[in-house]
Amino acid sequence: MSLFRFKIWWMAPATGAGAAAVPAETQMLLLESRDEAGSAAAEGSAVYALMLPVLDGDFRASLQGSPQNELQFCFESGDPDVQTMEAVDAVFINSGDNPFKLMKESIKLLSKIKGTFRHIEDKEIPANLDWFGWCTWDAFYKAVNPAGIEEGIQSLHEGGAPPRFLIIDDGWQETVDEFKEVDETLREQTVFAQRLIDLKENHKFRGETCKNLGNLVKKIKEKHGVKFVYMWHALLGYWGGVLATSDAMKKYNPKLAYPVQSPGNVANLRDIAIDSLEKFGVGIIDPDKIYEFYNDQHSYLSSVGVDGVKVDVQNVLETLVHGFGGRVAVTRKYQHALEDSIAQNFKRNNLICCMSHNSDSIFSALKSAVARASEDFMPREPTLQTLHIGYVAFNSILLGEIFIPDWDMFLSKHETAEFHGAARALSGGGVYVSDKPGVHDFSVLKKLVLPDGSILRARYAGRPTRDCLFNDPVMDGKSLLKIWNLNNSSGVIGAFNCQGAGQWVWPVKDIAYVPTSINITDHLSPSDVESLDEIAGDNWSGETAVYAFNSCSLSRLQKHQNLEVSLSTMACEIYTISPIKVFSKAIQFAPLGLINMFNSGGALNDVSSTSDSSATTIHVRCRGPGRFGAYSATRPELCRVDGQQVEFSHTEDGLLAFDLPHCSSHDGDLWRIEILYRIP
Repeated sequence: MSLFRFKIWWMAPATGAGAAAVPAETQMLLLESRDEAGSAAAEGSAVYALMLPVLDGDFRASLQGSPQNELQFCFESGDPDVQTMEAVDAVFINSGDNPFKLMKESIKLLSKIKGTFRHIEDKEIPANLDWFGWCTWDAFYKAVNPAGIEEGIQSLHEGGAPPRFLIIDDGWQETVDEFKEVDETLREQTVFAQRLIDLKENHKFRGETCKNLGNLVKKIKEKHGVKFVYMWHALLGYWGGVLATSDAMKKYNPKLAYPVQSPGNVANLRDIAIDSLEKFGVGIIDPDKIYEFYNDQHSYLSSVGVDGVKVDVQNVLETLVHGFGGRVAVTRKYQHALEDSIAQNFKRNNLICCMSHNSDSIFSALKSAVARASEDFMPREPTLQTLHIGYVAFNSILLGEIFIPDWDMFLSKHETAEFHGAARALSGGGVYVSDKPGVHDFSVLKKLVLPDGSILRARYAGRPTRDCLFNDPVMDGKSLLKIWNLNNSSGVIGAFNCQGAGQWVWPVKDIAYVPTSINITDHLSPSDVESLDEIAGDNWSGETAVYAFNSCSLSRLQKHQNLEVSLSTMACEIYTISPIKVFSKAIQFAPLGLINMFNSGGALNDVSSTSDSSATTIHVRCRGPGRFGAYSATRPELCRVDGQQVEFSHTEDGLLAFDLPHCSSHDGDLWRIEILYRIP
């Protein structure tokens, strides 16, 4: 299974059985041993080999297969003036019997060897990730304006899903279009060649109703309770860089440069943005002035109350390095200048990296802690919806060891809203939408967002289960995509049928794809959750309670037992998997969390117990409000919430449930739950 750049900005997965199937621009290659019959080796006996082409001095490596079924590595600097006769540490190879541990241990070891990046556990995590967000992009595109921003925040607030995190995307900056007079056939391309002429906001954010950007930020924080405001900008200021003749930009020694794409950039899919910039050029800032540029931009934004930035179009830099010392050196200089400016100007490590899936950026990320995991969510492209879930889950295998992967915005009122919403709940990253003001489906949002605007974020990056790693989740016609994660007291698996609705965009097919509906039956096991033992604790028997979100069904399974799953195209189901623990040698109990939320177990903080000669009380601290659920083999005598006795239900399958009430004074706090059992 390889992760390769299918276009200059983004990676995608590909699977195969020989070296010839490894695409150009492969940045991670994972191999699994197979027995003679061709089936996957049994758990515990499989051997995995990991190959990571990395950065070596001023050079960057990638892997590719040849028609002769040979595995090659490609070594490049991006600058004809930067040459070498040897590659010393270009491809890191390691092996092990657990692909996830292998990945984590390899990235940690590689970070120590290279010293140019850090593992995610060694980075500061931005606080906004634990809060629901709204991005202006799909709501307005470049027509974003202050009145629309306020309207969007207000409509989400009134529906019970208040956004505490806002991204003001492309459309707020002062830019110029030098190519207004070009032939109409070129207009689509010149959109990407617009250039930045000033660091402050444009005229839309300066007027009678909105005096300036600072006025808007102050209002949305004080009036609407937004906690974090991020602004969008490109790595080079804007898509076409900066205008070299602009008075505000001259101090950064900009010059007009024309991208030169490497054979790898054009080996798979060409991209319209970079192709158009080849014609019209990019205003690139002198690498020796780049920290000054970022510091000026960010210190201004910080002074008006902005909390962080989303930095886009990052990989364009690798095509602009002639005469600057090559792609690795220039990328590292820009990346570290960006990170230093973030640290200098914003309180937390508030940065989202975007369009940055080249190894130059990935292995230069010393502080950056959040990166977009895939190409954009595209609401108008029905055949790309299932691909999106495939991209983010597989790309997170690599990215999730270095960043918190951002699985991108989605629309809550869309035919794929449940599908995308369920995936975001398992992602381990932020949850945010890009709804137009007033166009929302709160039945979807309330499965993701608590009334105080917080979300139930899982511990790690969501990734495919081990038995899915070498399957094609989009086009083999038989495989479900299962994504696993962990919470404090339980595991979670999302099963997604991504078959039939679309096809990988690479390689390009001559015949148009016709979507079809495919019903697939597969199996799921508690053992699909990696590291379930780490939350089960000592003396765990291996038994679990498995709660299915959509069907509301509860099953009791041993760790290696299977549950049948049957889903039609674009359908999904989420399973909370909670280890059953025995209290006082008799009470079998497993907390599920808020069973009205996609990631139920994300609401649980901790579970403990106290006993005396007559009774055992299980204590749970849980976020709310919502419907609390747990597996209980026996019916308890009573349940209390914050000291108050509550009515509860207990069914034959062992589902214990009761309500945690909504109380505004309780927002952000944990409910103290007591479940009392009499000892006979």
